[in-house]
Amino acid sequence: MKIVVVGTGYVGLVTGTCFAETGNNVICVDIDENKVNRMKNGEVPIYEPGLELLFERNTKQGRLHFTTDLKSAIKDAEIIFLALPTPPGEDGSADLSYILGVAKDLSYMIEDYKVIIDKSTVPVGTAERVHEQLAANLSEELFDVVSNPEFLREGVAVDDFLKPDRVVIGTSSEKAKTSLKQLYEPFVRQGNPIIFMDERSAEMTKYAANSYLATRITFMNEIANLCEKVGANVDMVRIGMGSDSRIGKRFLFPGVGYGGSCFPKDVQALAKTADENTYDFKILKSVMTVNNKQKSILVTKIKNRLGNDLTGKTIAIWGLAFKPNTDDIREAPALYIIDGLLEAGAKIKAFDPEAMSNVKAIYGDKIQFADDQYEALIDADALAIVTEWSVFRAPSFKVMKELLKDPVIFDGRNLYDLDRIKEKGFHYQSMGRNTIAIEEMAS
Repeated sequence: MKIVVVGTGYVGLVTGTCFAETGNNVICVDIDENKVNRMKNGEVPIYEPGLELLFERNTKQGRLHFTTDLKSAIKDAEIIFLALPTPPGEDGSADLSYILGVAKDLSYMIEDYKVIIDKSTVPVGTAERVHEQLAANLSEELFDVVSNPEFLREGVAVDDFLKPDRVVIGTSSEKAKTSLKQLYEPFVRQGNPIIFMDERSAEMTKYAANSYLATRITFMNEIANLCEKVGANVDMVRIGMGSDSRIGKRFLFPGVGYGGSCFPKDVQALAKTADENTYDFKILKSVMTVNNKQKSILVTKIKNRLGNDLTGKTIAIWGLAFKPNTDDIREAPALYIIDGLLEAGAKIKAFDPEAMSNVKAIYGDKIQFADDQYEALIDADALAIVTEWSVFRAPSFKVMKELLKDPVIFDGRNLYDLDRIKEKGFHYQSMGRNTIAIEEMAS
């Protein structure tokens, strides 16, 4: 098929590249001329494991193209995906100006039948608004609007696209159903379902899924906080809960809160939709409140140990991205922790395998960046672990102890075994587990 993907962020670029990988001819459109030129020159503008190989192969074999010219791109296209940003407004609602703006442009450009697909995460009713925008200048016989939400996890987005758990398609058009079934069949050969439903249900499915996962994470963070109070071990609780087939093992790991481009925005947007429809969605409001507090919990632990005034103290931070295997720092807990530590007067030395340039663009020289995780520890008063990158899971504790001014670790991801860390002689505070304490040491 001939496909156009409008927008080359995480969703758009992964979508376009993976469709090209299955033999389709794909043109990716973006208004950022510099970004388009970089992609034309073979540069992948985002870090996503596995994407670079597919990107290189499909550009070289002539199936994946890039342009800023929307009109020429759609001329022969059968399907147009809208993979545009929907950032939250001040009131929490999703900003649809990018999607509706492109829909308006398309209404003047389309000359033959196209399937227009909302790939972005959008509020219930957006497909209808896109339809109205297109119909203002276009015969309704020339297009169908479909909701086809993405369920991609950053860090494993390529695998998620190529081997989806399910494909959700919202449309009442039999013609669109036929096209999309043909498009997606190569991805579900093992029998995972293509689920057809109405547009509004498809839009709600995306928000419901992400909000539920965010709720699971937040619930476990609350359990972890209570475990610390009562002397229970959240790791044991998690294993006991996860063995129940009704609950399952995933998304039960406590930490310093969720971040990224999806969960914060989607929970907020669903809560706003509830408000607009005079429904008080109490659980989501609690999830947002708890998560905002959880992002600063390591700052509280550090202050309780080192004092409220951290002037003259240096804190090493391992991990800046909101999760491992990405360079995405949108709503990353690390940013909230950095802000809290700087406000308390601390100096910060940080390391992340992929996200440091993005963080440097925000903080400049306000914090120091290390070339590797051990350099960040030199003369630091404590280490805070924020992102569970694999490289942090099996470090040299001997080297860590030699480099740190005091052997103190605040672990926001529960990376280390309590007995082992006690044996190594560290003061160790994690999430929902007993503190491994050592006597107070002079700094």
